[in-house]
Amino acid sequence: MTYPITKRGAEMLKAELHKLKTVERPGVIQAIAEARAQGDLSENADYDAAKERQGFIEGRIAEIEGKLSAAQVIDPSTLDAGGRVVFGSTVELSDEDSGNEMTYQIVGEDEADLKQGLVNISSPIARALIGKEEGDTAEVQTPGGTRRFEIVAVRYV
Repeated sequence: MTYPITKRGAEMLKAELHKLKTVERPGVIQAIAEARAQGDLSENADYDAAKERQGFIEGRIAEIEGKLSAAQVIDPSTLDAGGRVVFGSTVELSDEDSGNEMTYQIVGEDEADLKQGLVNISSPIARALIGKEEGDTAEVQTPGGTRRFEIVAVRYV
């Protein structure tokens, strides 16, 4: 199974992986060594905390490496989808009820950040938009009921 991710998202994961391997992992190994030097490990809270942190770091490293190995990196600026909404595209929307305008980019799970206008490909709004074109209307089921959005523009940046 491939895992779609934008070029920016892949770079973010690679940077996190680098930090985990070059800063976090050596730091926790040092903390474990210092805790061991204190003697009895059975009642050593520093040792337990460091071992727990080491487990988290190693798990995250494995998770990121797995995602990057299965990643299908997509550079939105090279897309030619003929004005259709696809993974990586930036979509300008107008809420048909309120008239509010918003802009979202459809990205992978690890990149999603609604405050920055980055929506997860599997979110209800992204699923409603995929395949639509400028001028189309997308209906999105929200907890407050169905909302309708007009697609004002689709860009690949």
